[in-house]
Amino acid sequence: MPDRAPQPVDRQLPTDEARDLISLVRDIAQREIAPGAAEEEEAGRFPREVFTLLSRAGLLGLPYDSEYGGGDQPYEVYLQVLEELAAARLTVGLGVSVHTLASYALATHGSKQQQVEHLPEMLGGGLLGAYCLSEPSSGSDAASLRTKAVRDGDAWVLSGTKAWITHGGIADFYTVMARTGEDGPRGISAFLVPGDAAGLSSAAPEKKMGMKGSPTAQVHFDGVRVPDERRVGEEGQGFAIALSALDSGRLGIAACAIGLAQAALDEAVAYATGRQQFGRPIADFQGLRFMLADMATQVEAGRALYLAAARLRDAGRPFAKQAAMAKLHCTDTAMKVTTDAVQILGGYGYTADFPVERYMREAKVLQIVEGTNQIQRMVIARHVAGPETR
Repeated sequence: MPDRAPQPVDRQLPTDEARDLISLVRDIAQREIAPGAAEEEEAGRFPREVFTLLSRAGLLGLPYDSEYGGGDQPYEVYLQVLEELAAARLTVGLGVSVHTLASYALATHGSKQQQVEHLPEMLGGGLLGAYCLSEPSSGSDAASLRTKAVRDGDAWVLSGTKAWITHGGIADFYTVMARTGEDGPRGISAFLVPGDAAGLSSAAPEKKMGMKGSPTAQVHFDGVRVPDERRVGEEGQGFAIALSALDSGRLGIAACAIGLAQAALDEAVAYATGRQQFGRPIADFQGLRFMLADMATQVEAGRALYLAAARLRDAGRPFAKQAAMAKLHCTDTAMKVTTDAVQILGGYGYTADFPVERYMREAKVLQIVEGTNQIQRMVIARHVAGPETR
């Protein structure tokens, strides 16, 4: 079959600086990320050297203040960078999104002293972050978390277990939500915990159907002492910080989903235009042409939806409903498009010789992380129809 290289996405970018940034990201993706993605995912290898490179290139703190090492980029641009990275390898795109999520609490609610002391290393100093909200018995019902932080003089002592933590066991810092007061959301506070803190450990990484190169593990806090100056925000403000972070984080997941879907679409087009059956390319057959048309439309619609939400965020307007819509639609699109790509490749699509089977396995988790798509529907319905009656 002829080699049909995918065409770069034609992006609407607000500045020449943003266009240069996307060119840089595409170059890094093509040279440093995509070539080894399949082999490293199969081996379960996390590409830490890629994250070091991204940090040096200023790509781990794009939406944050340049005063602390960030990139001063609007979310409209940052999310399109994520999409490009995820198209090359989801482990990398999702990893950057999670690192950005882990940095959110300090960047938006930290004191000036905390930001000066910690943010430059977090955003551009080669560190990698993780976000600790979920627990073995509190996933969707995050406000019922049990990890405790007990005051002991000028420090807090953290005890408990967090679950489903991306970068668990390899992160340099953890943004941790722990209970400091009453039951429910008002009794939760946020802490910035060093990855090498005494009493902090992790379980073996989960054995997953996809994204094997991205470690997901339980993280245990066994009497971890954290100075009070590492508490972020006010006591009892942690859950509000967590929800605010997730609104932005869901846009990151949406962008990653569209990157993955775009990669699957590109593979399907290349195969369909090169594969000959009955004396002509299979892309000539209406059944497949219509599949490709639907896939392309879904990808474009998802991109437009997450960018519309990002522009609301950049304008300082409410965007929680649109973030939930983007996360729901884009991740469902990724699942549908990757599944259709496997179908278009037929038997070859079911083999590891082509990447679409990996894309399909990876797409599934995007419908689950940072709020399942059932939770997104609940969020959207509350905005549309008001809260549920009891």
